[in-house]
Amino acid sequence: MSVSLENNRIVLASRPVGAPVTDNFRLESQAVPALKDGELLLRTIYLSLDPYMRGRMSDAKSYADPVELNDVMVGATVCQVEDSLNPNFEKGEWVLAYTGWQSYAVSDGEGLLKLGKSPSHPSFALGIMGMPGFTAYMGLLDIGQPKEGDTLVVAAATGPVGATVGQIGKLKGCNVVGIAGGEEKCRHAVEVLGFDVCIDHKAEDFAEQLAAACDKGIDVYYENVGGKVFDAVMPLLNTGARIPVCGLISQYNATALPEGPDRMSLLMATLLIKRIKMQGFIIFDDYGHRYDEFAADMGKWLMEGKMQYKEQIVDSLDAAPEAFMGLLEGKNFGKLVVKIAEPIAL
Repeated sequence: MSVSLENNRIVLASRPVGAPVTDNFRLESQAVPALKDGELLLRTIYLSLDPYMRGRMSDAKSYADPVELNDVMVGATVCQVEDSLNPNFEKGEWVLAYTGWQSYAVSDGEGLLKLGKSPSHPSFALGIMGMPGFTAYMGLLDIGQPKEGDTLVVAAATGPVGATVGQIGKLKGCNVVGIAGGEEKCRHAVEVLGFDVCIDHKAEDFAEQLAAACDKGIDVYYENVGGKVFDAVMPLLNTGARIPVCGLISQYNATALPEGPDRMSLLMATLLIKRIKMQGFIIFDDYGHRYDEFAADMGKWLMEGKMQYKEQIVDSLDAAPEAFMGLLEGKNFGKLVVKIAEPIAL
């Protein structure tokens, strides 16, 4: 590198209690170190923002280690090789990485997925062709096992996972009922994504609307919200229903158990009496070996125009905390991506 570069990065300044606030994050700048033999410098072009990051801000025991205080916030990224002393990577190549909320990262090449010299939609590797799309695909097809004629209910229907789940469900012949927040999102689910119905969970008669839309019961419920949505779903589940548990975004900022009656006994009885399969999964831990299968199917569906995909792109690294806090409140519309820098001119 002939020019000294500054790496802007956002670190975890403090652990949130309840919903994250601006003070939980800190923007720092530091010099990019000189490369050693075998290393390459990655310039972050796109950063993915995802709900799981809220769990990583906590030090509670979970499936992955927490972000340490004063460490860079975690996150998947699409980067270009800015400079390379590694013979396996050339300047200008695009890669999928996990370098977090920062403008540059030094890598030894381990764990990078090559995306080529000129991918047509590089940011898609963070969404429809990446973790969210893969999560939708395996959760629905392997755990949900949809059959033609099934009623599939999808929460967070216009998010990157829910939107993909619903569209795959339609390809498999399901009656797809979406749940989203607001008239605009519900209209998008029906008119653009092809859902049969989409119900606004903010409506006062939400539970009644869901029951009417699922007059034959629910065969598959793709869970990524929890809370009042699951309360409305539970009495409608059919015998033999399947519930892939992808996330519980309504609970991520909770500091205590929800108020009201204890529903655990009712849930356990429902699972027993109706022989319901309810299974959580962590996508790359459980299904990493099947990524190629997903990529082949999803790539084909995209090429054939069978999948619609919406991105919400926010500009600049310093906008990431505000965008992330909005994500946890359902303010995003589509896959939330931060554009950190312009691509390298070759």
